Amino acid sequence: MHAIYNSWLVALSIAVAVLVSSFAFRLAARVVESDRCTRRYWLGGGAIAMGIGIWSMHFIGMLALSLPIDLQYDVPKTLASLAVAIVTSGLAIDVGSRRSLGIARLALGGLLMGTGIAGMHYLGMMAIDIVPGVHYRVTLVAESAAIAVLGSCGALWLLFRCYHGRAAAMLGRFGGAALMGLSIGGMHYIGMAASVFGVGSYCRGGVSLNSDWLALTTALVAASVLTLTLLTDLYSGELASRSRTHAHSLQQVNERLRHQATHDALTGLPNRQLFFERLNSASSADGGAHFAVMVVDLDRFKLVNDSLGHIAGDELLREVALRLTAALRKGDTIARMGGDEFFVLASGVADADAAARIAAKIIEALRAPVRLRNLEIRTSPSIGISLYPRDGREAGGLVARADEAMYSAKRRGGNTFQCFAAEMSTFARERLQLEDDLRKALSLRQFELHYQPRVDVVTGRISSVEALIRWRHPQKGYVPPQNFIPIAEETGLILPIGEWVLREACRQARVWQQSGLPLRVAVNLSAVQFRQVDLRTVIHDALAAQQLPAKMLELELTESAVMSNAESSVVILEQLSQMGVVVAVDDFGTGYSNMSYLLRFPIDRLKVDASFVRGMTEDPHSMLIVKAIISLAHSLKMKVIAEGVETAAHLEQLRSLGCDQCQGFLFGRPAPARVIEADLRARGSGTAAGCLDPSSTYAKLAHPVWGGLLAAKGI
Repeated sequence: MHAIYNSWLVALSIAVAVLVSSFAFRLAARVVESDRCTRRYWLGGGAIAMGIGIWSMHFIGMLALSLPIDLQYDVPKTLASLAVAIVTSGLAIDVGSRRSLGIARLALGGLLMGTGIAGMHYLGMMAIDIVPGVHYRVTLVAESAAIAVLGSCGALWLLFRCYHGRAAAMLGRFGGAALMGLSIGGMHYIGMAASVFGVGSYCRGGVSLNSDWLALTTALVAASVLTLTLLTDLYSGELASRSRTHAHSLQQVNERLRHQATHDALTGLPNRQLFFERLNSASSADGGAHFAVMVVDLDRFKLVNDSLGHIAGDELLREVALRLTAALRKGDTIARMGGDEFFVLASGVADADAAARIAAKIIEALRAPVRLRNLEIRTSPSIGISLYPRDGREAGGLVARADEAMYSAKRRGGNTFQCFAAEMSTFARERLQLEDDLRKALSLRQFELHYQPRVDVVTGRISSVEALIRWRHPQKGYVPPQNFIPIAEETGLILPIGEWVLREACRQARVWQQSGLPLRVAVNLSAVQFRQVDLRTVIHDALAAQQLPAKMLELELTESAVMSNAESSVVILEQLSQMGVVVAVDDFGTGYSNMSYLLRFPIDRLKVDASFVRGMTEDPHSMLIVKAIISLAHSLKMKVIAEGVETAAHLEQLRSLGCDQCQGFLFGRPAPARVIEADLRARGSGTAAGCLDPSSTYAKLAHPVWGGLLAAKGI
């Protein structure tokens, strides 16, 4: 019996096959991306949708066949072929979505899938209820089965490669879909060609259908199912994409939070937490590891910070961090602990010589000046080193020993390094003990004030004194101010101590005033006190408690303290000036001043630093600096006080330069109030401050009381 095919239905069946194959690729990708719970749903739903699509292609292809008789179909067998298509589709999606696809799995999957497609086709052919039955050409049947198996293997291979990143996704998707669709179509039509319908055959008892309308309806149903599944896939994909985007964003946020938690915000270097994590990891590692811990502290950083402001200080710290990173090896860790302190974990350092070479590189890296605010600032490090396991095996102990070594380097003048030695621990313990004693000293009334006179250069008259704090320790005796003032500033004790100094100085000034010695008392304010929020209240209360006129109190501020955040300094100084107190800038010429600010600062006096005064007789540059300071001050209507005057030659030079007042050992060492008062009464009339004859002051240095007092300067 001669058979013909409807070319439009043939083309429609091939198109459905390619569409279904492309859909299979997309479903396989969705299964790959799904978790174990949702995988089964996508696998089941995809198998049903894809099976309906493949079966629709087969059924449309069957409807494309035209015989001289009307074909009738057995419904149960037709539905059985649909079930085979669904199972085969599930197998294809499952194999294509596997994490690995070896040759054996590929061959087995291709064989099962190809056999399933062929089985679906020939089971569908059996559904044609025709008498006598359909006969087949064995060669063509074998060819159709081979095409189904080989096409399935190729499609599965492309499917796997496409969605596991081993081929171009777009090329793999279209190539695999085309190969699978053509394989299904080729298998179907070769299988149809293998069918032989006998002459005089007829159909019995089945269902007769209109081929054209049924083919179109089947195609539309299949397309609807695939479209619905595709839309579900797209929606799910959008949700998954959003979920991935949110997960990625959350991961980025977590990474940023982790970075912020473990890195310094200013320099980007690891912080204390990350440093100790790595240090603990290094110290707990097996295998005889050796490494060095270094504490790097910048010398004179506080001066830069106070003089040029915190913004400039931050710029310097960032530059130091860059240089340290460049100087160290790739495997080393450099961390900022805060302030101007950095920690280094240098791996593979077995002895002090190797550590010394690294420390020398750090010193060399910081040797070049840093340009800040049109100034070339030079900084240097003090470096302390401890070695693992020589100096300890515990992280905290290694850092503590490196810190002790760093303080030893600072005591040697800075710009150097020191490896830990046992005797350094003794100094550290003594410093801790000193801090503890300092906390008790105020309540135990161990502080006292000594006073050093200031002399008018022309008349020799004493009209003011500078109050200098002394600590009389019950065991150590007098503790030099330079030993405890830095500790007080570090611990914040400088605020209560400084307030006590103010109150005691005002009390003594009032006593002298009532006894006929109207001496102005100068009190040093530290940079910490100068930035104290309630400074004005503290000063007002100290004056009010003694009913002391404000003009009898002089406040001395270091140049660096005033220049730190100059804008706010102007406000503070104006408040002090409005109160009526005298304001002086101490150690003038030693900081990084911007002279234009002097025009804005309500300052009454400038104090020339002692280092310039002592150098006048030997260094012409020192003489020129002192001369320039005096000229500048006088042009701004300020008085000039020179400190550190120790010889008659110093006095004569200052007199020739027009200096207003002098202070130094030439006129007397700091002494208790009673000694100052007794001496002034002995030299004066008793109704006013006395006068000193510079030519007779040397005898005073040998006085048993004056000569026995410490000359160290404090606040």
